Amino acid sequence: MQKSVLMREKGNSSNKEKMKNSFRRFFFGSYEKSGFLVKCALYIVLIVISYIYLYPLLYMLVTSFMSVDDLVNDAVRWIPTGIKLDNFKQAFEVMDFKNTIIDTLQLSVLPSLAQVVICCLTGFAFSRYKFKGKSLCWGLLILTFVLPTQATMVPQYLIFNEFDIIGTVWAYLLPALLGQGFKSTIITLVFYLFFSQISTSQIEAASLDGCGHFKVFFYIALPGVGAAFIIGFLFSLVWYWNETYLTSMFISNTKIGNTHSMTTLLVKLTQFEASYKLLNEGNGDNTLNEAIRMAGTVICITPLLTVYFILQKYFVQSVDMVGLKD
Repeated sequence: MQKSVLMREKGNSSNKEKMKNSFRRFFFGSYEKSGFLVKCALYIVLIVISYIYLYPLLYMLVTSFMSVDDLVNDAVRWIPTGIKLDNFKQAFEVMDFKNTIIDTLQLSVLPSLAQVVICCLTGFAFSRYKFKGKSLCWGLLILTFVLPTQATMVPQYLIFNEFDIIGTVWAYLLPALLGQGFKSTIITLVFYLFFSQISTSQIEAASLDGCGHFKVFFYIALPGVGAAFIIGFLFSLVWYWNETYLTSMFISNTKIGNTHSMTTLLVKLTQFEASYKLLNEGNGDNTLNEAIRMAGTVICITPLLTVYFILQKYFVQSVDMVGLKD
């Protein structure tokens, strides 16, 4: 009798222990799986971060479709009473979109492509070859990234003016072809990491089969760094697209250099208010409202967002691969 009572009490205690363990695993998780509380905390953090990033975009998009009456009406917050597409029409006219988008693509896509190609060659050389002064070259490469732009823009301007390339795409394209594009050190390091992942035995086997340096590069190394090209191109495109200070100095300066001056959408956006007043100078009311300004901002960021949405799958996969070793 006492034995059965002891066994029953032992069974009850084991059941209570199992319930405690299951309760603990459900709320706090285990080594293999996150618990309910951990997931809730994670989702709350992600929602807060998403709100911080998405709120300005949503506000900008909604405001760009509002009329003047909606802007001054405190009751209208997120849903405008009507969609006014005339805001975008005026923004297109103020920014001279047809000519400006062509200039913007030339000043962002061409240097980005050149920078990716040159950084690819540089990253391969640093990852696969040993030569005298390699450490010194690495130090100089890092130094070009550490130095602020303000320390080099005056010598650059004098050199560009001497070569008469102020106001042309060569002011961006020539440095990119010489390995001195915007933050080219980062792109070089990305290619260096990817090329370092390639097995040395593969390169040695290809060399024994009679492949020279160029064949090893094109047939062994390049097929394994497609993700690095996506990373490098997207980063370079964003940097060149968003640059306004150097563009205003080297490209959009009409007083010095060639008579034709190129410009970008972002530079036009910085001059949006002055351009709007100049375009509507003959009208009775040439006051710029917030809706037209937001429409111009939407026009500037839409191309970049489109490119990112198209390549986001490959971009995320590429970022995950950076720094991984077999």
